[in-house]
Amino acid sequence: MKFDYLENILTAPVYDVAVESPLEEAKALSGRIGNTLLLKREDIQPVFSFKIRGAYARMAVLSQEELARGVITASAGNHAQGVAMAAKALGCKATICMPAIAPQIKVNSVKARGADVILHGENFDITNQYAQELAKERGATFVPPYDDPYVIAGQGTVGMEILRQRKNIDAIFVPIGGGGLASGIAVYVKRLKPWIKVYGVEPFEADSMYQSIQAGERVKLPHVGLFADGVAVKLVGEHTFNLCKELLDGVIRVTNDEMCAAIKDVFEDTRSILEPAGALAIAGAKRWAQDSGATGQTLVAIASGANMNFDRLRHVAERSEIGESREAVFAVTIPEQPGAFKDFLTQIGNRSITEFNYRYSDKVKAHIFVGVQVQNRAEASAIVQQLSDSGHATLDLTDNELAKLHVRHLVGGHASASHERLLRFEFPERPGALMGFLNSMSRGWNITLFHYRNHGADYGRVLIGIQVPENDASDFQRFLDDLGYEFVEETQNPAYTLFLG
Repeated sequence: MKFDYLENILTAPVYDVAVESPLEEAKALSGRIGNTLLLKREDIQPVFSFKIRGAYARMAVLSQEELARGVITASAGNHAQGVAMAAKALGCKATICMPAIAPQIKVNSVKARGADVILHGENFDITNQYAQELAKERGATFVPPYDDPYVIAGQGTVGMEILRQRKNIDAIFVPIGGGGLASGIAVYVKRLKPWIKVYGVEPFEADSMYQSIQAGERVKLPHVGLFADGVAVKLVGEHTFNLCKELLDGVIRVTNDEMCAAIKDVFEDTRSILEPAGALAIAGAKRWAQDSGATGQTLVAIASGANMNFDRLRHVAERSEIGESREAVFAVTIPEQPGAFKDFLTQIGNRSITEFNYRYSDKVKAHIFVGVQVQNRAEASAIVQQLSDSGHATLDLTDNELAKLHVRHLVGGHASASHERLLRFEFPERPGALMGFLNSMSRGWNITLFHYRNHGADYGRVLIGIQVPENDASDFQRFLDDLGYEFVEETQNPAYTLFLG
């Protein structure tokens, strides 16, 4: 008999362990995108993701004999926690196979719920195959993370709640890894209110559902990016592919930077921090609103998980402004001569500088790595044109992964700059503060090194190298005394002498 998804969604016993998550407006973000954006807060489930629903729905139909033999699953983390919690509630043993690269916060959470953890494989697909073989070997029940009708029905209860919580909805945006959540929501929503658009959202680095739908058959990706580990799936499920192909109105792809920006957006509206996969649907809703030009519509995005490793926040903070198109990164070539810095800054104008890296290397020309706060990508293009017209060769590196991941942290090196002194300054961080600092430094001494990065703190921090001949030492000291900025001289610091001096 054909599986009745609607009946199983309506009767899924997920509320034994899950909560009905609220549907909350992201007011600040709504104002920015010109549409009402509602967040379905699955990040506040007991396991901090929606995965508890599908896991429990699947395990609740097991017989007592099957429960006694235990369950095994494969997961990058969120499904693992759902299975571990469901097993505890149902009184059975759970073994969780996780990729070796699974975030430690997810591994620890699974262990804390009483499940046995086996780390195996470098990606989900290897782990998944191993877990299925282990289940056969032990006679345990394998609990699929997404490709199972009961799992899909359990995730579909999210869609049931959305329609109950809000009457007038134009579109729903759902993250896709293997496709269980998107399938479950789409099968329920399209059955009851087929005019509501349902869009899946995937990272460009893991777009297995997008490519499969385009090809008309399941496509296995040769590799996937791991930034959004919760959706890093090379091959979507059979059940989920068939449902998504039939029911979704489209699949939207977004960049890692756009996910970082969405994490920041949700934090600013809710003070909650989503994991990258958890913010995927929000990034997709923003992308759709921008590309479609739609305004005044009511959109729902699933905030699907919040199992974020704390140390990842450094990367998220670094990339969120670029993901929002509010920062552009350039390589600018200027002549190595007095006044060139000031001329370059005049071309930048009143825009806030977010980063400034320079190291003396050539007597003729200087290469500057600079970040500038912009309103959109069009403004970044205008800056390139303006700098080029003024004689400064300029390259836009905003979409250059090498530049953003590595080069920005490596600009520097040794220089044959005689009489160089190195000073570390602090000054109150406010609009125009860096420009004021640079203007105050242009007193005739040659700048050989400059590093600045806006970290959103109260104080700006600058590292600067200056050539000061010995007979200028007293004049330079008077200049520093009159400058009024807190500073530390680092000329004898071994980190400087080893790597920069």
